[in-house]
Amino acid sequence: MSATVATTTRASAATGPVLATAATAMGLMSGLFFAFDVSVMPGLAAGDDRTYVTAMQNINTAITNPVFGAVLVGALAVPAVGTWLLHRSGERAATLWTAVATVLYLAALVLTGTVNVPLNDRLAAAGDPAALTDPAAVRAAFAPTWTTANIARTVLCTAALAALTRALLTHRRTTR
Repeated sequence: MSATVATTTRASAATGPVLATAATAMGLMSGLFFAFDVSVMPGLAAGDDRTYVTAMQNINTAITNPVFGAVLVGALAVPAVGTWLLHRSGERAATLWTAVATVLYLAALVLTGTVNVPLNDRLAAAGDPAALTDPAAVRAAFAPTWTTANIARTVLCTAALAALTRALLTHRRTTR
């Protein structure tokens, strides 16, 4: 077996697990954003302003951890690797779906970095919720935009997950 054939065979053997890992990471991100849309934000919306600010500050601090960071980055890196593997093996349809997923998730990350994170930073900068003179104003400056951007992240990640699922199914059909 030539080196090129051996490399292509190894790449092909790795592609299925890479796509499954990509879909898992994307599913975790999509699920996280979805959970905020359907439970966390509506639950917090039912509470008072000071509790809302306190809870979101605490959530924003807690989510900054290595496990979340690994999934956040992995949901971009692993589909990108899958795209490269599929391209090298000549699987054009699956390559396209994986590339679409990567671009959709990249858009979600751009949204996160340009909208959600700056809002989180401003919320943290507001200071101790117990000392706020106008917690309603702090909440009003945060909640509507953050929530709308999170819904958009959910849609982008869910679409990326669908694209990865399609890529995985297309790859499986190609390799049978």
